[in-house]
Amino acid sequence: MLAILVSNAKGGCGKTTLATTLASAYAVGGFKVALADADPQQSALAWCERRPADKPRVRALDWGKRIAKVPKGTDRLIIDAPAAIGVARFKTLLKMADAVLLPVLPSAFDRGATGRFISHIESVKPIRKNRKPLGVVANMVRPGTRAGRRLMAFLDDLDYPPVATLRARTLYPELAEDGLGLFDRGDKAAKILQAEWTPLVTFIETLGADLS
Repeated sequence: MLAILVSNAKGGCGKTTLATTLASAYAVGGFKVALADADPQQSALAWCERRPADKPRVRALDWGKRIAKVPKGTDRLIIDAPAAIGVARFKTLLKMADAVLLPVLPSAFDRGATGRFISHIESVKPIRKNRKPLGVVANMVRPGTRAGRRLMAFLDDLDYPPVATLRARTLYPELAEDGLGLFDRGDKAAKILQAEWTPLVTFIETLGADLS
């Protein structure tokens, strides 16, 4: 099993969208997927409840109060961490993961909060020793904008170039309303956006190859 923790102390950065999109991508790809929701808001669990029965299954796990057992045979575990997460809770969830994905938005508020969060978690031994890699995702970026350029410069300064850059699109919240993810769609518009996820999936699968 390959487990990915999606985390950032800054709320509203797109953690749940990232987690649910990855879950749907792997489910559509034929993997047995579990989506663990550790956020008290339980947005990921609500997404699973809305997911149509005719779509590839994503097993929902409620980790809001405690870490529940992962079903046998699970190929991919996606963990949606809570916002405002502290180092202690982060360490607990990190024990269940092989790597961390950290989405960050192109705003001054998000850059500042993300910089502080990274500085905190870099003290956590598995992150510091790179035993559990940290991949930053530049999220909801509008190409050619000053905010986008500032975000890229900020990540370069932190020495965390993004493993993927995802554009802002209204399709994501529209799909989420119906318990769907980007990879549940096969139309041209969806496929264009799916291509942006290829570097991210490659990053994850390379980890899986290294662990095998």
